[in-house]
Amino acid sequence: MPRPRHLLCLIFVGATWSYNVGAPRFTRAADAGAASRIVAASAAPRGADATCLLGRGKQQAEEDPATDVPPLEQHPRRKVALLVEPTPFTHVSGYSNRFKEMLRFLKAGGDDAEVITPDDTPERPDDFLGMPITYVSGFRLPLYKQVQLTLDVGLKAFRRLRDRKPDLIHGVAPGFFVVPAIIYSRLLSIPLVISYHTHLPNYAEKYVPIPGLRGICVKLAEWYLPISLNFADLTLATSPQLQQQLKALGCKNVEVWRKGIDTDVFAPSYNASNAAMRSALSNGEPHRPLLLYVGRLGEEKNLKLIRGVLERIPEARLAIVGSGPAEPALREHFAGTDVQFMGLMQGEQLSRAYAAADVFVMPSESETLGFVVLEAMASQVPPVGARAGGIPNLVRDGETGYLFTPGDVEEFTAKVRALLGDNRLRQQMGEAGRAETLKWNWKSATSVLRNLQYTRAERRFAERKSAKAQRFAWASKLWRRADSGGGVGGNLPNGTSFAV
Repeated sequence: MPRPRHLLCLIFVGATWSYNVGAPRFTRAADAGAASRIVAASAAPRGADATCLLGRGKQQAEEDPATDVPPLEQHPRRKVALLVEPTPFTHVSGYSNRFKEMLRFLKAGGDDAEVITPDDTPERPDDFLGMPITYVSGFRLPLYKQVQLTLDVGLKAFRRLRDRKPDLIHGVAPGFFVVPAIIYSRLLSIPLVISYHTHLPNYAEKYVPIPGLRGICVKLAEWYLPISLNFADLTLATSPQLQQQLKALGCKNVEVWRKGIDTDVFAPSYNASNAAMRSALSNGEPHRPLLLYVGRLGEEKNLKLIRGVLERIPEARLAIVGSGPAEPALREHFAGTDVQFMGLMQGEQLSRAYAAADVFVMPSESETLGFVVLEAMASQVPPVGARAGGIPNLVRDGETGYLFTPGDVEEFTAKVRALLGDNRLRQQMGEAGRAETLKWNWKSATSVLRNLQYTRAERRFAERKSAKAQRFAWASKLWRRADSGGGVGGNLPNGTSFAV
């Protein structure tokens, strides 16, 4: 049984904790002015500029490829656990490519990385480049059965983390698996990095059909994001636009995860001896202008808008590469038009598909980055994309491609027609886009990740632990005095003196 003095100590601790819940805490003297900065930040307008960063309109600051990149092997070896859903190994997307390249260069940098992910497909690999993969049980959503998600109900991920004791956990959001990742990082006292890849409010806006409920879901998403992401010691956004959007919602410690592209895999050289692919994409009419879309087939991609372009440029054809829940509806929407659905493509086939096109089209307003746009540019195919989300971070309008006002089919058509009608312009923009992609590579992106960003996360983790220890140091002293049989007294963190 606990001694009475111990119970008194617990009462004081609980009362003080309740009293201080919700109050900002500043752990260093240098933070004395932080309260005024928080008030100023909260008073800043959160309307026009903040809310449109991933919507329609303004282009924000771009990443700088000239930023100093340390040597890949600079930081000593660390053990990294990647908790990711859906799996990057059998799920095809730009998201998947990012994680596979990250793992490739973490290994090259000397890190001991492993992956924990749900995947019940027979094609799942036993490892990736020698890095172990632990598979956990999961579930599939009724309306999107192509991907598997998990809450780690069997605690297999927890046991693996407990036994292996990684130096850092890298979780992925949004999704379900990020919740166990947060809990496990706290229980096991391990630094946590969360990378954020799909902006939830945009999906709520697009997929919830009932207007009143839609607004509620958007607000819930905006409320949920800072609550979950602020558990991380570092949050990685996939573009500067997304970074500013998350900050406007109240997310802290948000940095940009540098983009990358394999310019050997995606290259104009794949258009050599490429007549068979051009014929397949154009359904046997390779002489006609060819538009290309590559990516997930979802309502949020606004692919139906392209029909208006085809109606205004009847000589053009469209090839769609990819799959997704909206495919049946899209096939119905494009019925009677010159559109070829190619399904999923990978490897050299995908490289050749990009290189065979004349213009790449991307009407989506919800791209947090848009890897497919970068892949088209690397293939020397100029893109025409919506001026929204992360696409303006990739395309310099009128130089490396064209941007159009989201939803404006007339402007969209005009930009596509300008490229199709001017071979020299199309060649110049294609070459400029290719030159831009040569500035970005996965080795540099991963070097910044492992040497700078992971290190900052570890530093913030240490600071957080130290601040927590200092905050409860008085309670520990109080407990020891009670245990020694002496009187209980002292000062609470709010300055109140007490004696028992």
